[in-house]
Amino acid sequence: MTAEIQIPKEHRAVVYDKPGQVSTAVVTVPTPTPGVGEVLIRLTHSGVCSSDHGIMTQQWSHLPPTPQNQIGGHEGVGEIISFGPSTSSSGNLKIGSRVGIKWLASVCDSGSCIACLSGRDAQCPGQKISGFYYPGTFQQYAVAPASYVTPIPDGVASEMAAPLLCGGVTVYAALKKTGAQPGDAVVISGAGGGLGHLAVQIASRGMGFRVIALDTGNKESFTKSLGAESFFDITKYPRSDPESATKLATDVKKATPRGMGAASVVVCTGADAAYAQALDFLAFGGSLVCVGIPEGAGPVPIAGALPGAMIARELRILGSAVGNRKDAIETMDMAARGVIKTHFTVEPMSRLTEVFEKMERMELQGRVVLDLSRE
Repeated sequence: MTAEIQIPKEHRAVVYDKPGQVSTAVVTVPTPTPGVGEVLIRLTHSGVCSSDHGIMTQQWSHLPPTPQNQIGGHEGVGEIISFGPSTSSSGNLKIGSRVGIKWLASVCDSGSCIACLSGRDAQCPGQKISGFYYPGTFQQYAVAPASYVTPIPDGVASEMAAPLLCGGVTVYAALKKTGAQPGDAVVISGAGGGLGHLAVQIASRGMGFRVIALDTGNKESFTKSLGAESFFDITKYPRSDPESATKLATDVKKATPRGMGAASVVVCTGADAAYAQALDFLAFGGSLVCVGIPEGAGPVPIAGALPGAMIARELRILGSAVGNRKDAIETMDMAARGVIKTHFTVEPMSRLTEVFEKMERMELQGRVVLDLSRE
């Protein structure tokens, strides 16, 4: 006979106590009760994403202000401990199933709007964002729609899986939009970061692309160990030098097949400079896929983004938000097969402010995962 699971009335969570600043606090909050169609998940781990930092510090002008004491986080992994009314265990979900909560906590009730039907969940008008005006995954218990959680495969550790629920899914969806074919060169800007290090692995090992990594010099060995074929240290091309951008573009193109340029550039960083120079790396017919949200509120000038030049070279610029439910399942399958492996460090909840401070200083390699059992 299965022992009854004890559900506490309260649990610990990490909140943004001073929105607009890098500041978090560990607090006690009521444990939620799952409603119709929902499950209650005992979370064990949550990844820490640069998007969490952007929400906490209110850097994104296109979003409303972050509420005080917002529970952040959107990369949570844990096990189902109860089902809400009229929600029965079936298929892959049962008590004890490991599941993940993503950036989108849920979409419209039926998942049948035009956006959802076309696989563009991020454009669903009924979406709820985990960690922004909806309780996130920096807490020990959370509710989620049974229809929208992502099953975590056996053999993929929870701390390994957590960052894949946003970072992995996001770059996988972006790489699918590049139009690149196996053997094509793909440039990844910010290749050693939380998004970039996952993109390098998926692109090289999962999709057969020849990856050219761009980042700072201390990440060369790291990105090459992940599958990057070549690496360029952006600090050796100072923005203060008017000729450095041209030299970087020339050097990158030399590293591509036949020196023609890359099939695509995937920008995984929010640095304005990464966008400003991206088109110069491309071959004719190439694509710039925008993933990282740029710094500041103003427009970012992209060199060469003139109608005549775009037409003559048949270039494409497109945005890519988070992936959909199918992308999430496929990303987890790649992890289960060993194609992709998150490089991470584990920290207790009380260290989150320090983690964000290191993120601001660009001192992180790979990802940080919170162990939600540790304060």
